[in-house]
Amino acid sequence: MDQTTARRVLVVGMGISGMATARRLRLAGWEPVIIERSPARRLGGYFVALFGAGRLAAERLGLLDHMHDRKSLKQGVDIDRSGKQRPGLNYADLPGQPWLLLRSDVEQAAFTALPEDVEVRYATVPTAITQDADGVDVTLLNKATGDSSTERFDLVVGADGLRSTVRSLVFGPHERFVSRMGYMIAAYEYAGTPSGLKAGVGATFLEPNRSMWVYAFADHDPTILLTYRTKDVDAELSRPAIESIRAAFGERPPAVLEDILDNLEASKNVLFDSAEQVRMDSWHQGRVVLLGDSAWCVTLYAGMGVSAALAGADLLGTMLEQRPDDLETVLTDWERGLRPYTSFYQTNAFEDRGFFVADNWLQILLRRALPVIGKTRLGQRLLDKMFHVDGVIKYKSADILDEVLGGSPHQRKESQVAQHARHSAA
Repeated sequence: MDQTTARRVLVVGMGISGMATARRLRLAGWEPVIIERSPARRLGGYFVALFGAGRLAAERLGLLDHMHDRKSLKQGVDIDRSGKQRPGLNYADLPGQPWLLLRSDVEQAAFTALPEDVEVRYATVPTAITQDADGVDVTLLNKATGDSSTERFDLVVGADGLRSTVRSLVFGPHERFVSRMGYMIAAYEYAGTPSGLKAGVGATFLEPNRSMWVYAFADHDPTILLTYRTKDVDAELSRPAIESIRAAFGERPPAVLEDILDNLEASKNVLFDSAEQVRMDSWHQGRVVLLGDSAWCVTLYAGMGVSAALAGADLLGTMLEQRPDDLETVLTDWERGLRPYTSFYQTNAFEDRGFFVADNWLQILLRRALPVIGKTRLGQRLLDKMFHVDGVIKYKSADILDEVLGGSPHQRKESQVAQHARHSAA
């Protein structure tokens, strides 16, 4: 497809899924326009994992060369309320050998790989979307100037996150699709090393229904995750984040946690929100399609948000490149092929949530024993069951594009990696 006949696609949202989609569609001959509600590209970020499905997609998209695995190989520690430290599990101990990095690493890689001729408009949002058989009319508002205009596109991709404007304009209100899990999350980058820890050493503080995680990197300051259960999400969000978090973690926290809470209070880049999933019967309507958290938010408990976004963009662009004149069939087939994976990630998130924040002391005591019993054959079988190794191999390590379009040795290679990783899970 040459430039004079390129189809126009509006990509709403300049996060990972939006930029990856714009890049892949530009390579397929489309003419993307990206709009972003923020006045500039957002920086900073927190810990993310990149499993095999995400790495394979990132490699094809041209992103993988612009990022690297930051995981620290130092033994992590678990801290109790008294401040006592003992050997603990890190996220890097999970099977599948995920790359550990910051969300901003992936966003920067996607931005670096974005073709120079892709138009980007900041401080811009859609306010109306109407479509017919031949195209989509979108009214765009520039929030900085107040100017509004209507433009026509061949396709609209809503990649604008959990509370997607595209989804609300085309599919309906958030309440129809967004469901809360009953847990709060707070995440931010910590400058330096938390009190009482050594550089490159990850840490956990685990009590029933609340936890603190320090994700340590080999070559970067750590990121922090605080998560806890709540019966009233709205009440938690109605107060300043630090007030809700301090109340949730109680009085006299250990020195590491106290230091982390003090730093969180001073930080200007804290993500504080409830853990929520998006569940929809269909991700597309006519010439409007949702991708990433807008369509299937799996929550960070699944560990697959970034990987699924990259795989979804990779698959969508490839299928549109193969069949550019059969949009409805492509979108239907794309969704049918991708949905088994996102459904697994969403279901698995409820089980994996217990890895992040336990329900009771029995679960915590078992976790504390894993570094020791995981070295035995019986302990290894227990680890395999707890960490759903078979699911990691089949869904998190899959080459989704090749599985959907016909199969490839890539998936077998990643499966072998995941199988090998179970022997080092402890």
